[in-house]
Amino acid sequence: MNLNLKNRNAFIGGSSKGIGFAAAVELANSEANVTLVGRNEELLKQKLSELPVLSETQIHDYVVLDYTDIENLKTVVNQLVSKRDYQILVNNTGGPAGGDIINESQEKFESIFQQHLIANQILTQAFVPAMKKAGFGRIVNVISVSVKQPLVGLGVSNTIRWAVAAWAKTLSKEIAQFGITVNNVLPGYTLTGRLDEVLTQKSAASNIARSEIENQILTNIPTGKFATAEEVGAAVAFLCSPIAASINGVNLPVDGGLSMSL
Repeated sequence: MNLNLKNRNAFIGGSSKGIGFAAAVELANSEANVTLVGRNEELLKQKLSELPVLSETQIHDYVVLDYTDIENLKTVVNQLVSKRDYQILVNNTGGPAGGDIINESQEKFESIFQQHLIANQILTQAFVPAMKKAGFGRIVNVISVSVKQPLVGLGVSNTIRWAVAAWAKTLSKEIAQFGITVNNVLPGYTLTGRLDEVLTQKSAASNIARSEIENQILTNIPTGKFATAEEVGAAVAFLCSPIAASINGVNLPVDGGLSMSL
């Protein structure tokens, strides 16, 4: 299979840890030049040193960005594209804290909508011209299996994730003619810091031991295991590869069969 991404530049959101960094490693192993993105510069520097470098021409870097600051995001991204053409965009950012949807504020909905969908739109508008010029582009959105089946206690996340999925499907129809594909990867319960937070919150809210909650979740996952960040990252990298050129506008669950939806 042709997974070679030599001379392709990849911008990967939320890549100082978890799924984002796992995707960065896979793309680096496919010879792409990787730009790590995150809020913590020290952590980005550390992760940058851990990325595989397969040749003298392969160059990785990082950029400090907070997707909640939309105006700064626009400024920084415009500076980036004036210096480099990106052919790969991985939209990935942290999910909101859980809670019953009836209790959520308007401000929280607006903030998360900007952090996810509006930030995706800004990045896409900035990078697509270079993708068109190259005749090659890959946009992969790391969303959630809640796109297939809403998860109890994650009301705001469920709502915004669906919005991003609809945005991506629409976009996939508009720009495929230029050799650009748009796809979504839908992680289920994945062994990351985010899962640790969710399990801790569930345990505190329900007054049930965390180990018991983990066992309850695992009984609903046919594979009987939580996914790893590396497994999700590999799915992202595959969708970015040349061989995935005819995969466009899909939602790809990486959830061990958790979702009951086709």
